[in-house]
Amino acid sequence: MAVPSVPATAGTDVEQAMFAFVDAYNQAWEAAAGEHDLSTAQACVLGRVETRRSMGELAEELRCDASNITQIVSRLEARELVHREPHPQDRRSRQIVRTPSGDDLYGVFEESFEFPRAAAANLTDAERRQLTALLRKALPG
Repeated sequence: MAVPSVPATAGTDVEQAMFAFVDAYNQAWEAAAGEHDLSTAQACVLGRVETRRSMGELAEELRCDASNITQIVSRLEARELVHREPHPQDRRSRQIVRTPSGDDLYGVFEESFEFPRAAAANLTDAERRQLTALLRKALPG
């Protein structure tokens, strides 16, 4: 799930910096996931099921096919990191729930994913506030 390095078409300094940052973030995410024998997708799903989610909700949030979510959840379930439960209002639907082992593993994973903290540590308090405001402004919606 690694994202390619900065594309040659990144024309501006801002675009190049954004691509480089996203690439470094993704590489760090992949490395942290690998430390815990997780794929990047498994780490992502494990983080998203801190609260109960249906397979459809996960697929929509992650913008992927429901069959991909089924495979990822099946692998996590085989490791007893998540389990499926009937939806309380719709017995035809299943929700994914993190197990205590899943909670523990995700907590350790989050601690090992140091990239955001390390990157922010390179900035002053004022720069962190400014970057936060600029990133929020740059995002759509």
